Amino acid sequence: MTEEEYMKERIDGQIGWYERKSARNKKLTHWSKGLVIAFSVFIPVIAGFTWLTESFRLDITGILGALVSGISGITAVMKFQDKWTKYRLSAEMLTHEKMLYNTRTGPYMGQEDPFKLLVPKVENIIAEETAGWNEYVKREE
Repeated sequence: MTEEEYMKERIDGQIGWYERKSARNKKLTHWSKGLVIAFSVFIPVIAGFTWLTESFRLDITGILGALVSGISGITAVMKFQDKWTKYRLSAEMLTHEKMLYNTRTGPYMGQEDPFKLLVPKVENIIAEETAGWNEYVKREE
């Protein structure tokens, strides 16, 4: 694999993948937290409407409470925020390494063949994230 192919297929491909996954999990984090807050706020508001029948108030507050519990549970199990930050960190680390390499600064400064230094560093970043994912899956099983 040439340097150009590696940059495009491996580094840029992985950065794009991590960025997409990070953005998706960020949206899911914000949406789930926003819904929990909104539904939680409405529970006392609905309960305070004395002009509504008691059974209707109980039904609505029960449904809202169930939604809050359900969304909170799904968020806890799916770990949207953890994934968001891990994917974002991996994308930033790869971008940082690529920038150091392209500018021949940091560990790449003065190296005879900096590409031989880049590949193991990039693969280590990817392997660490993959190892973290494998550990997470094993804990869930």
